[in-house]
Amino acid sequence: MKSLGAWRTWAVGAVVLAVAAALLVAVGPRGAGAGEADTASGHRWITDRQGRALVLRGLSTASSAKQAADGMPWIEEKDVARERRALGTNFVRFLLQWRSVEPAPGTYDRAYLERVAERVRWYGERGYHVLLDMHQDLYGPKVGGNGAPAWATETDGLTSAATDPWELGYAEPGTVRAFDRFWGTVEGGGRDLRGHYVGALREVARFFADDDTVIGYDLMNEPWGGSVQGPAFEAGPLARLYQDGIDAVRTVDRDHWIFVEPSAIGANWGFANGLPRLDDPRGDGDAARIAYAPHLYPLPMDLGDGYTGDAKGQVDASLRSWRAQTEKTARRLGAPVVIGEFGLDVGLPGAMEYVEKVQRMADEMGAGIAYWSNDPGSWAPWDADRKPTALLPVLDRPYPRAVAGDPVAYRWDARGRALTVSWRGNRGARGGTEVHLPARHFPDGGRVTGGEQRSWDPKSRVLTVVSRPGTNSVRITPRG
Repeated sequence: MKSLGAWRTWAVGAVVLAVAAALLVAVGPRGAGAGEADTASGHRWITDRQGRALVLRGLSTASSAKQAADGMPWIEEKDVARERRALGTNFVRFLLQWRSVEPAPGTYDRAYLERVAERVRWYGERGYHVLLDMHQDLYGPKVGGNGAPAWATETDGLTSAATDPWELGYAEPGTVRAFDRFWGTVEGGGRDLRGHYVGALREVARFFADDDTVIGYDLMNEPWGGSVQGPAFEAGPLARLYQDGIDAVRTVDRDHWIFVEPSAIGANWGFANGLPRLDDPRGDGDAARIAYAPHLYPLPMDLGDGYTGDAKGQVDASLRSWRAQTEKTARRLGAPVVIGEFGLDVGLPGAMEYVEKVQRMADEMGAGIAYWSNDPGSWAPWDADRKPTALLPVLDRPYPRAVAGDPVAYRWDARGRALTVSWRGNRGARGGTEVHLPARHFPDGGRVTGGEQRSWDPKSRVLTVVSRPGTNSVRITPRG
């Protein structure tokens, strides 16, 4: 939820905890579910056009797009190049604004989509996969947020005041009514705003259907149900929007992945959600391309705490709950997982230990990551002067970018300076298994034990290993 300040007062804490208590559903034990694959993630993988399983690592780009008049993030092409050099990332979650896609009812701004496409090309030329994220916070600018155009914001005369922290703006009367009008959950007629939103999703998919850099579409950032909350919202209005959006996208794009999120309140903290299984018109089972992209902001940290003292134990409990609920939902959806957002102020006590813990958890789950965010500042790998923060070397770690088969496990041992990767070779996957080896850990490249090196590119820092039928297990250590 990208908290910008400490939720320190007793009143704010009481409100949040009351909401959490109302949504809490008991966490079940982890373990294999029906149809669970024996992989690091316990469920399906997002794949590239060569059939290789992708381990997605990257940043969200960018909060600056929310308020910009043209809807564009702060980046220039040189910033994309620096991001690739500094972090070796292969993934970006790129923010879109409904207000920019559809500035007037039924009118789509092709010039805006072309500006987006230009930036997608910057990433694509450097080997990135781009997720296009239809982003909103607090509904839209007319009620103090971002996302929805003014023409699609119906408040029935109710107002919304600025709040501190900003998240409490979701409870402002005008904002609640705008969401209720969007979802169609209040009495009285009105325009089909959901239909317009689905039309905008279709137009984005139509524009990018043939773009191989785009890996998929995130249908809505942190959905909020207005006056309808919890499982009633997720299994009701939200599921209907998602199904309509999936159906609409598939009329123009049969190949790209479609990403869905739960409601942020509760799910971000590790509580259960009510998202039902969704249908993909392209087919069921392995043919379906629906991914699950929950966010991760443990409640103690959302209240402004660091990863230290009593808060550390509370955060660890939240992480265990979050993982159990995420894997449970992923199995229900039949979907691979990407952590669509996680992050914190890098100056908080224990911040880097927390980031590393989340990365290890993602490795164990086989989940992708889009850290929030690449905006220069206290939450980013670089400060306002573009100089590295303490976060950069923590994010710059070895990982398998693409696995030619079914991943079983992968692990980076920083103390032993060894990356281990195991997978089952798959005849349907073309090419080798690619791993990223940062210069800070592998200055002269890597030595492969248990497998055969196919190639090493010192410029991109990518080592490719031959993938064979059956079980593959390699250990990569620094040369020299």
